[in-house]
Amino acid sequence: MRVADRRRRNKQPMRWTDEAEKAVSRVPFFLRKRVRKKVEEEAGREGSSVVTLEHVQACRQRFLRNMEAEVKGYQIEACFGQSGCPNRAVESDGLLEDLELILARRNIPDFLKARVTGPLKMHHELRVSVSECPNACSRPQIVDIGLIGAVRPRVCDVACSGCGACVDVCKEDAIRLSDDEAPPMIHAERCLNCGQCAALCPTGTVVKGAQGYRFLVGGKLGRHPRLARELGGIYSKEEALKLVERCLDHYFKHNRHGERFGEILERTGIEFLSAQDAESPQQEL
Repeated sequence: MRVADRRRRNKQPMRWTDEAEKAVSRVPFFLRKRVRKKVEEEAGREGSSVVTLEHVQACRQRFLRNMEAEVKGYQIEACFGQSGCPNRAVESDGLLEDLELILARRNIPDFLKARVTGPLKMHHELRVSVSECPNACSRPQIVDIGLIGAVRPRVCDVACSGCGACVDVCKEDAIRLSDDEAPPMIHAERCLNCGQCAALCPTGTVVKGAQGYRFLVGGKLGRHPRLARELGGIYSKEEALKLVERCLDHYFKHNRHGERFGEILERTGIEFLSAQDAESPQQEL
């Protein structure tokens, strides 16, 4: 059995030399995961258990010669939440797979080829990012469609012990205690809906209210960078997927020359995505 076959069977990660790691670190972050996979495939074809600078350079030359064949039409990025991150506000189990199905059946490469003058490049791809908490490690603010896991805290009728755990855990100074008997006060405008206060409250005075995803559209980097615009509210997985479908319908209808979604929204606005805000905290400062 070849070395590469044994590695796949035993699920052993390849070792990278320092020179190879340094070379890949220069690749734009939104391509890095894909590039690492391609380079490891390059090394695997040679039966190597170590990725070297030569493997990176060979892969780079092959990519530059045939970039259009590498254009998938879309990219989906995710944070490390599913690996057990303690900051997870929601568990997006199955969401990435559903997004993959939705995007794959749209046949975006052929759509772009009909509109782009010249060969397709990576910057033509539609980018979707999912982060499972407001730390937003997968950078949903600078992609075409971004989802951020969210839990809106709610103060219920259970008596507060005044322990201050909710105040201590909040990095946004969005929750206050006035005295030992009054319930916590939540400042809705400061709250990022991370859910940490509800998770730590020992009495159950602060509980989890609406749970799901914040939804952002129209972000991009490049020569004319834009931060994504956020819709109001928190959306369930099913609602978020419906919003993605509506975004794709709009993208296909109004795309003229293969431009990014944010450029389309500059012309059309985002009123087609209007929806009611989700549940609000019971008490605010």
